[in-house]
Amino acid sequence: METLTKTKILVVDDDDNFRETLTDAMELKDVSVMGADSAEAAFSSLSSSGPSVILLDVQLPDSNGVELCRRIRSDKRYRKVPIVLLSGKFTEPADRAEGLLAGADAYLSKPIGLDSLWDEIRYLLDRPS
Repeated sequence: METLTKTKILVVDDDDNFRETLTDAMELKDVSVMGADSAEAAFSSLSSSGPSVILLDVQLPDSNGVELCRRIRSDKRYRKVPIVLLSGKFTEPADRAEGLLAGADAYLSKPIGLDSLWDEIRYLLDRPS
């Protein structure tokens, strides 16, 4: 089990306000948060950020979050890092199924309460690898 002070979350979302709000909320829990506003920025920062969890928006300006999820999962270095897909638009069961089949550990709809999101993050971090 990972301790909170070691937890690093990579938030991949092109909405600056969402990233800032999430960063502020998670830092109150002594969690380190890194942000990326595009798929390329996220993928290139993976090795330096070493995230414990990736929160990944489905709609990104340069790629689809589901495609980025597949790309991350295909890299053996990040295969076990939990990925939570977040979407405000693609919330149908078929969208969720596509995200989970791409390798996401969870698929949540925006807007999401911070407590619910935190519960999901803790669940993913506490489960056996």
